[in-house]
Amino acid sequence: MMKLKYSICCGLDVHKNVIVATIVITNNDGISEYKQKSFSTINSDIQKFHNWLIENNCFHVCMESTGKYWIPIFNYLENDIDVCLTHPKYVKAIKGKKTDKKDSKWIADLYKFDLVRCSFIPPKDFRQLRELARYRFKLVCMKSSEKNRIQNCMTVSNIGIASVLSDPFGRTATEIMSYLLEHTADSMDEKAVRKLIKKGAKAKSDEIIEAIRGYNIETDQAKKLELARGHLEYLDDMITQTEVELYVRIKPYYEFVEFVSTMPGMTELSSTIVLAETGVDMSIFDDAKHLCSWCGLSPANNESAGKKKSVRIAKAGDYLKPMMVQCALAAVKNKKRPYFAIKYGRIKKRRGHKKAIIAIARMMMVCIYHMVSEKKSFNPTDYEELMDPRNHVERVVLNETNVFAYLESLGYDSSKLVKRNDN
Repeated sequence: MMKLKYSICCGLDVHKNVIVATIVITNNDGISEYKQKSFSTINSDIQKFHNWLIENNCFHVCMESTGKYWIPIFNYLENDIDVCLTHPKYVKAIKGKKTDKKDSKWIADLYKFDLVRCSFIPPKDFRQLRELARYRFKLVCMKSSEKNRIQNCMTVSNIGIASVLSDPFGRTATEIMSYLLEHTADSMDEKAVRKLIKKGAKAKSDEIIEAIRGYNIETDQAKKLELARGHLEYLDDMITQTEVELYVRIKPYYEFVEFVSTMPGMTELSSTIVLAETGVDMSIFDDAKHLCSWCGLSPANNESAGKKKSVRIAKAGDYLKPMMVQCALAAVKNKKRPYFAIKYGRIKKRRGHKKAIIAIARMMMVCIYHMVSEKKSFNPTDYEELMDPRNHVERVVLNETNVFAYLESLGYDSSKLVKRNDN
């Protein structure tokens, strides 16, 4: 018989316009009584739902994480009620037995026996940080899309700057594009264009001129470029404002940002974004492995009859995992502090680039767990051994003359050994 965890609890089936709630009250004999009621999602009705829970002495609520619809309810219940938010896959009802009322009753029955895995909900200040960090991620994605549109316009207009310059959105490329939009191919002055080329690209002056000679920007492409470039500047400004707000809000926890920033590949911005997702209280995770699994940097379990069907990493960490992979890519390119670069090189030989980068991202997340929980800077136990080439063990080629001396150096007694000649 399953052990009862909550004698009074509530299961919610949340929708955009309606909340279906079921309170289950279980007595000492194990007999359950159910109370069901529906509420709308307007604020006054959510307050009525809150009061209904209090009237029934119900202080434990479980609901699915349905889009953003759970957040207004959570905002009203957070201070007085213990809310368990769970992934829908953990409370999936039996097929053919699915209605809103049955779903809420099923969730309540599962929750009263503690059969539901609750999701991690960070404190309010970190939820706000997370919202801003994720909004910045969306802005960066929009910026990348706009850059692609601009490059498409350049290609259609016979402008091949992107094939010559390493950064088609750098100062040189930007000023040349502004000049080309104001002039036609017939009125283009090559000397004026050469003056726009900055010092770093002077060596490619002739190639740049060849790449734009004979260009033809049609009126539709000109308008598209004008709008896209204006939008790109606007997005840059929005990203800057978002980052400033992130720095302001992370200030009370800045010591943790400093700890994480000491690791190769991590900047203050990336450290802030990572901490916005994880928070600074690592006690909610059982250990570093649990954190890595939560981030989606550990293989998922898919085994049956002793056969492992998949060793791919889990799909979790939609925002945190890409950030950690970017930091890992930066860490393996760090020549001044090649700690992760050395580890990456060893793994890449055996498993390839993609698996090696995920492995480095996981190592970095383990380091973050220990740095935040112990409030220490980056200083792994094997750092000196890995960075000091003198600690590498040299290979010894053994032969008849040095084998006995080598064994004695390892602490073996070679006096009883006799040399044999098998020939």
